[in-house]
Amino acid sequence: MKILADLFMTFFKIGLFTFGGGYAMIPLLQAELVRKKKWSSDEELMDYYCIGQSTPGIIAINVATFIGYKRARSTGAVVATLGMVSPSLIIIMSLAHVLNLYMDNPYVAHAFAGIRIVVAALIAEAVFSLWKKAVRRKTDWAVFLLALAALLAFNLSPIVIVLLAAAVGLAQYRQERHK
Repeated sequence: MKILADLFMTFFKIGLFTFGGGYAMIPLLQAELVRKKKWSSDEELMDYYCIGQSTPGIIAINVATFIGYKRARSTGAVVATLGMVSPSLIIIMSLAHVLNLYMDNPYVAHAFAGIRIVVAALIAEAVFSLWKKAVRRKTDWAVFLLALAALLAFNLSPIVIVLLAAAVGLAQYRQERHK
């Protein structure tokens, strides 16, 4: 029972203190789940993000579900997911009315502009941290550059890019296994 309470409170805290969704949550997820709780490694967390990116739903909720399942099976998955979504539901329901009343206020508009800047910095830090672990070999660079080109130049769907990258990773594994 203690693990369920711990799962709920951990993901409630993550859900409460992160703004901007999926990628903006990476630094806090790393701090809580990898460094503090040691419920996951950086590599596992990256894998959860990859799976979350290629499956329907919000990435952070998928990560909560995966970690919850890893720690306490189906019940843990449900509890961790509820912990992750509860703060958002409470905050959104509480603030929706207030924001509607004051969104035209320049102070409110500028406060949100400041929040967006910090979210961009958090994403940049997370990208740098994950970059060091993800892009190590020449083939990693090739996949990265091709994926970036496909996104920017050809407006290719991220789903297609993720599936193609998965195929490259599987082919690479198969090739390494047969050496």
